[in-house]
Amino acid sequence: MAESSPAAVLVETLAAAALTLAVAESCTAGLVADLIARVPGASRVFWGSFVTYSVDAKIKLLGVDPVIIHRHGAVSRETALAMAEGALEKSGADVAVSVTGLAGPDGDGSGQKVGTVWIGIARRGFGDAVGPSAEAVCYHYTGDRNAIRNAAAAGAIAELQKRVQ
Repeated sequence: MAESSPAAVLVETLAAAALTLAVAESCTAGLVADLIARVPGASRVFWGSFVTYSVDAKIKLLGVDPVIIHRHGAVSRETALAMAEGALEKSGADVAVSVTGLAGPDGDGSGQKVGTVWIGIARRGFGDAVGPSAEAVCYHYTGDRNAIRNAAAAGAIAELQKRVQ
């Protein structure tokens, strides 16, 4: 492999496992998809992306239940899981990643700190699993708005790599 960026390694890992990927992004607004699409040959594995920056987009495009957002907030484990599961269902891909967070400079009134980011991963039929499974992890990034967004996109790539290798 000529290129060894984390996204390039992920694309090769997905290709070797014959897996396709869908992405659902909020605070990163397409950065994860951009990192993947920069890799030559990404079309072998990359289904596409949903940029669901607003709550309304999460509901309409990914099918996130409004009750989840009302109860837990747009930046939560539950919303990240619902976004990843929605991307998996809507795309038909094998694996989906979601990113939702507070990039700043201001919070959303929920009391969560700027830099809080949830990354969700949903996948179908891995190992002994019969149906889809999903998990989410929380990060607390620092820096300005774009530093947080870039860190979150890199974090999503890293979390995917851990789960598909």
